[in-house]
Amino acid sequence: MSLITKPTIYGNQRIRCVLPQRIVEYFQLDFSFVNPEINVESAEVKLYQKLFPLKKIPTLIDIDYKTGKQFHLTEVIAILYYLLEPLAVEKKDAFAKQIIGSSLQEKTEVLKWLSFVNSDFQFPLVNSMNQIRGTENYNKSVFDSNIAKIESIIDNVFTPRLTAYTYLVGEDITLADFFAATWFLRGFGFIWDKKWAQKHPAVLRWFNTVSKHEFVAPIFKDFALLDQLPSPVPKKKEQKPKKEKAPQASKKEKASKPAEEAEEAEPAPEKKARHPLEALGKSSKFVLDEWKRQYSNQDTRPVALPWFFENFDPSEWSVWRVDYKYNDELTMTFMSNNLVGGFFNRLSGSVKYMFGCLVVYGENNDNGIVGAVLVRGQDFKPAFEVAPDWESYAYTKLDVTNEDDKKFIENMWAWDEPVAVDGVKKEIADGKVLK
Repeated sequence: MSLITKPTIYGNQRIRCVLPQRIVEYFQLDFSFVNPEINVESAEVKLYQKLFPLKKIPTLIDIDYKTGKQFHLTEVIAILYYLLEPLAVEKKDAFAKQIIGSSLQEKTEVLKWLSFVNSDFQFPLVNSMNQIRGTENYNKSVFDSNIAKIESIIDNVFTPRLTAYTYLVGEDITLADFFAATWFLRGFGFIWDKKWAQKHPAVLRWFNTVSKHEFVAPIFKDFALLDQLPSPVPKKKEQKPKKEKAPQASKKEKASKPAEEAEEAEPAPEKKARHPLEALGKSSKFVLDEWKRQYSNQDTRPVALPWFFENFDPSEWSVWRVDYKYNDELTMTFMSNNLVGGFFNRLSGSVKYMFGCLVVYGENNDNGIVGAVLVRGQDFKPAFEVAPDWESYAYTKLDVTNEDDKKFIENMWAWDEPVAVDGVKKEIADGKVLK
């Protein structure tokens, strides 16, 4: 099982992974940081998939170099303490000791706030964010209820505490402040704007103070309050089930039926519109479902990609380069990846006719979105226009017989090579698969 030779933390750009990574960087700990969604065929990621079948992040594997034994750990709070406790106790690091708590009372206070933020505060916040970015269907009553829960927590928990104290656990900054502030960063990115901040001066004072601390400053370096809140993605209207046909009444009964009752009778529901690509019929040579199985179950470069190019039928399918048009507006890479996730969610109506990957390349405040997508037919529009935001992307048809185009497709679907932008190679930070 020992496929790794160095202690490793598995995570991505999601906010719960930010602090473990920052601890490793700040204290220069002997841990590698591996994104399990990139280079999925690597030994490190295969080990992650085997040891952590629930695919939780962050997760940690430590190694005792003397015995070779491995220690496996999940849950962000446990991982934070596993990293910081030896620094405070064994290495006598004063800052590590301060942020986890010097006394039993301080330690339990820190843990109290960590647990509270990671449950009561995080759940309604994540649900609200997901509805705004389109990864969950928008439901007004649920959305409003979650916003009300968040505001109640702000008004009844955070504001009184931060009015009376500088930080969450008294007058010294702790891990509780750093952890909570990362989640507040999410809130300021989705549900709070400048007007909200002005109405909550104690919270804003605390957030600004914590975010400027050298330990976490790189996470918040380009933070700016929203001028205007983003709108939630509307929930798709569901078709009502067709009612069973009632027994036909006699002419006499029909005549005696009150006019009001006749007016209230529901019209027959409209038939669900067929997808325009359905008219093309089934592909006679290239079977999309089989390709998706190859991609999911086989090694990408040595097996899956050769299968694709051997079986691809250009008369029935086409491959398109997809570029996000507004890369200069992108900030945090995790937010760019969420944008991709929302776009793919809204393409669900066409997923029977599509496959592809969009990746986020670069780093925070200097990143972009690009990818390659396979579609049925020779026109991209019927597949993509089911998503309201499809026009935010540019589409360029690729020629699989052209070596440069073929290499681009391979790189987009394998995720193991940097993306070349204006001659400069930029590493892939994250991405999504549409299948």
